[in-house]
Amino acid sequence: MEAITIIPFDEKYSNNFYELNVEWLETYFYVEPHDEEVLSQAKKYIIDNGGHIFFAKLNEEIVGTFALIKIDESVFELSKMAVSPHLRGKKIGQQLLQYCLEFSKNQKFEKLILYSNRKLENAIYLYRKYGFVEIPIEPNNPYARGDIKMELIFEY
Repeated sequence: MEAITIIPFDEKYSNNFYELNVEWLETYFYVEPHDEEVLSQAKKYIIDNGGHIFFAKLNEEIVGTFALIKIDESVFELSKMAVSPHLRGKKIGQQLLQYCLEFSKNQKFEKLILYSNRKLENAIYLYRKYGFVEIPIEPNNPYARGDIKMELIFEY
């Protein structure tokens, strides 16, 4: 497989962000109203609030994505990570996560948090492999499907 290129948010890829995320949500769970709102207006809810969205591009095709949602000045939520179904298992998610961590360190973020679900075993394995540790999840967490919360604290 050719190498992927990771590129920053461009509004022309907003539909790719939406479609990649809706696909995996519908495959494993369902699309919550909050998901629909954020995914359909990613610039408004993520970019305009100080967050970041990146895309994995293979040739001219967008094949993966992730978002960093700003919690406060130095804490971001890793969210909305998705890879095209026909390319899963090709380490694109791993490349996206490596890029996310390099970007976060370059920005001097204090920590990343994420919410996931234990049935997404491959994702949980990947997060642990890169140093995320499980922390208590608050009872009113923002995702009905979320049953695990993890964090990665950066040491500088």
